[in-house]
Amino acid sequence: MSARTLPLLFLNLGGEMLYILDQRLRAQSIPGEKARKDEWTDVDRKRVMNDIITTMFNKKFMEELFKPQELYSKKALRTVYDRLAHASIMRLNQASMDKLYDLMTMAFKYQVLLCPRPKDILLVTFNHLDAIKDFVHDSPGILNQVDETFRQLIETYGCLSAGEFQFIRQTLLVFFQDMHIRVSIFLKDKVQNSNGRFVLPISGPVPWGTEVPGLIRIFNHNGDEVKRTEFTTDGNYVTPQREGSFDLYGDRVLKLGTNMYSVSRPVETHMSGSAKNLASHAKENITPNPLAKEELNFLARLLGGLEVKKPGGGETGFRLNLFTTDEEEEHAALTRPEELSYKVINIEATQEPGRQAELSRILGELEVAEPRPTSSGKGEDLLALMDGL
Repeated sequence: MSARTLPLLFLNLGGEMLYILDQRLRAQSIPGEKARKDEWTDVDRKRVMNDIITTMFNKKFMEELFKPQELYSKKALRTVYDRLAHASIMRLNQASMDKLYDLMTMAFKYQVLLCPRPKDILLVTFNHLDAIKDFVHDSPGILNQVDETFRQLIETYGCLSAGEFQFIRQTLLVFFQDMHIRVSIFLKDKVQNSNGRFVLPISGPVPWGTEVPGLIRIFNHNGDEVKRTEFTTDGNYVTPQREGSFDLYGDRVLKLGTNMYSVSRPVETHMSGSAKNLASHAKENITPNPLAKEELNFLARLLGGLEVKKPGGGETGFRLNLFTTDEEEEHAALTRPEELSYKVINIEATQEPGRQAELSRILGELEVAEPRPTSSGKGEDLLALMDGL
């Protein structure tokens, strides 16, 4: 596995999370002068987006993230996004958080699959960061945080070879290989089958620097071309007019990673039959992981910077429902396979002398609580995803 994959995975999934939250918050926002205390306003939406982006691009957090390291378990990464989503006054029930994470992962998986070149994964990341900058365009301090991460990306990945980017792409595909959640947008656009697997196009622009297929050249031992043979293809291929910009500002050309929720339409997720069967048998590997101690220490450092904001004074948190109704949310929570709910993180670690108490404390803090009973109030329906942190 590539030790340079984690920042790209985190930033792209985080970008998709922000797209979804922004769309849902806009859909549920009420004009400020008409809103009740338990209803969202556009001011609340901006506050939530600013708080989450500020936390996501925290300087120490980014410094830790960009250190060369292996990818960690799906449950460990999911916990980081639980904390990130609750870094403001917004609160999500377990079912809504599950749906949010499903949408994030399937969207980025599709983008990785469609990348013409492995290096274009970096352009996908830049598209996400460009959109995030638009979310905070009127907050110079937060904007500077995002620009600093941009510069880190350029410095870290700008000099990598095509082979290293291919290794990163393979690492991402291994991470996503067992995820086959059906998403309504993809199903309606016929880019996803009913079993949750994506349909890859056989037409369109070829990767930058390559030629449209249809010609075979034969060379002799001196390197001189001696023969040409043409053949027909089933696809309709075109040559891209220019390469996307890998600079801080510029035209990325590639559209993968842009906000597909900018046009309002309902987005549903469904477990396919094969995915349900897979989930019922796919238990977390209980064999001790030699990297588990490093993973635990990584999460302890990482989560230490992700403060879940507690409503102050008489203020209460806002509940956000990613489903159309509360009944749909409750049904999703009851029907979701238990293996995919990420309720508790279990990390096996070899404990060093003198560190047993510290590791036990961290393990205890990484337990995700069950959802509390729903309420009509803004913040009484809090999901204590990370009690004690």
